[in-house]
Amino acid sequence: MKLKGRIVGIDYGTKRIGMAVTDPLQLFASPVGTFGREELSLKLRSLLGGEQVECIVVGSPVSQDGSGNAMTEVVDRFVLELKKEFPMVPVERIDESSSSREASRILAASGKSRRTRQQKGRLDSAAACVLLTRFLEERGR
Repeated sequence: MKLKGRIVGIDYGTKRIGMAVTDPLQLFASPVGTFGREELSLKLRSLLGGEQVECIVVGSPVSQDGSGNAMTEVVDRFVLELKKEFPMVPVERIDESSSSREASRILAASGKSRRTRQQKGRLDSAAACVLLTRFLEERGR
């Protein structure tokens, strides 16, 4: 299936949820911000109302042996909530292994000060960008 329009990436955490979005041509991902659960719902509603969003991609924790863990169950519930709240938009998952570490390296390489890199939420939205970039690469875009 060839997707058209924006794709939303979500790095789900129990405290903060990072969000990123692709450009309409799905060439690159940009951070949107970090939100609480209710704020995320409002932001998604706003985005879906003004932009053509073809898919939501959620990072899903996978253990080294391929099995899930306690956080996998939390993400499973979140995905079900997304599907209920936004039934018109497909929700897909992607392995989130090492996405935060990769995001941390990217932020460090960007030349931002350590203090700026450690601001709450900056890492979460960068991790959402990493997830979305992986998704695009896996789809050959």
